[in-house]
Amino acid sequence: MSDLATMQSIARLVPVGSRVLDLGCGDGAMLAYLQQTRGCSGYGIEIDDTNVLACVRRGVNVIQLNLDEGLSLFDDASFDVVLQIDTLQHLRNAEVMLRETVRVGRIGIVAFPNFAHWPNRLSVLRGRMPVTRRLPYQWYDTPNIRVGTHADLALLARRSDLKVLDSFGLQDGRTVRLVPNLLAGTSVYMLSR
Repeated sequence: MSDLATMQSIARLVPVGSRVLDLGCGDGAMLAYLQQTRGCSGYGIEIDDTNVLACVRRGVNVIQLNLDEGLSLFDDASFDVVLQIDTLQHLRNAEVMLRETVRVGRIGIVAFPNFAHWPNRLSVLRGRMPVTRRLPYQWYDTPNIRVGTHADLALLARRSDLKVLDSFGLQDGRTVRLVPNLLAGTSVYMLSR
């Protein structure tokens, strides 16, 4: 998630001045953007050495941690907002981390590639796994260990007794509220306990 329009769409969900934890923060671009434009503070969690260094260079506080080990070092409601942007599909314990997201934060904002987006469906109908701008890898070299859809996360949230405060899709920087499961490449959920 690096394009500015997508970053702006997600940033609008974060209240000004929030204390933010960004799970799988990558190079820290989102947290740096929130600091500069929304007056937020907080930490990023990242495992990759190169990304940790990029965060430090951006002035983003970062903790090097494997998210599959959980968030036990944080108390309940330690943060106003916990972000999981393009992280959920990489985690072995996605369901646990979804619950941890809303335990550690008053609200959780989760965004991930929507596998049910129509170009992906068309690709599967043609007998091939999709390779798109949003899912740029071949099936054999993808870092994603799971694929999910906008509708799948709604079911998982309900199963996990989480409240869906808002949900929508993003496509080319635009918010998609009409059939996001079909028309959006990115699924976005705002959740709480």
